[in-house]
Amino acid sequence: MKKLSLLTVASLLMLAIVTSCGNKSQYPGYKTTENGLDYQFYVQNEGELPQVGDLVEVTLACNVNDTTVIIPNSKNILKMAEPQFPSDFMEGLAMMHKGDSASFIVNIDSTFMYVFGAPTLPKEFKSTDVMRFDIKVNDFYAESEYVNKMIETMKAKDPEKTAQAEAELQEYLTTNDITVTPTASGLYYLMTKDGNGEMPVKENMVKVHYTGKLLDGTVFDSSVERGEPIEFPLGVGYVIPGWDEGIALMSKGEKGVLYIPWYLGYGDRGAGGLIQPYSNLVFEVELVDFK
Repeated sequence: MKKLSLLTVASLLMLAIVTSCGNKSQYPGYKTTENGLDYQFYVQNEGELPQVGDLVEVTLACNVNDTTVIIPNSKNILKMAEPQFPSDFMEGLAMMHKGDSASFIVNIDSTFMYVFGAPTLPKEFKSTDVMRFDIKVNDFYAESEYVNKMIETMKAKDPEKTAQAEAELQEYLTTNDITVTPTASGLYYLMTKDGNGEMPVKENMVKVHYTGKLLDGTVFDSSVERGEPIEFPLGVGYVIPGWDEGIALMSKGEKGVLYIPWYLGYGDRGAGGLIQPYSNLVFEVELVDFK
């Protein structure tokens, strides 16, 4: 029997690995991963791949049998996670570089359960129906970079209004002799009463009293007037970015004032009747408690 050289053995092993990563699929033009995800790339680049926890900006669509639209073609931000079931499209997303585009045929039962939160498959569908995600990766980055990305995008929308809002905030700070140094994002925080030194961390439930004002002094909301502090999980986007960042700077029992630039508040949308687009905000806050 003829012996195989080490080079030949190595080549065969490499071929086996490559083959196992892209077995022939029952769907024309597709390959199948070991976990049963059918995939087809249209554009495939090189470079870094998204990691678990990263935020991935995608253009995404989902349909069933090429006839029923589940998600129309739209831009979304997905958080990378470990696949939750065989043929989870998250496995496919982990194979995509920036600029890649691909289609993934997934298990319809599991996708409705784990992705869309439906305990059972909707009556209009069958387990044999073909559900497909079409995805293009536009960008991805660590979750910690999200606010900076958001700020860059918002400021670029209307440079003139951005400059005007910045000038208004700086004039207010100068007039009121506020000399504290801003954070990297542009948030200003002035402590008015020290706390006990115990500081909350991400996902802690915090209890906060506040009074929110516009730069002209108009009060638009106040938990103090209602007599009931607000409670929310810190750092998960439940409140405006200026609050998530600002409350994290405080310790239990501490009082202070947050001077929030428009892009860390309600942005170019505004809120309600009083908070207009591009409004800078002032919040008198007290971190009552956290757990």
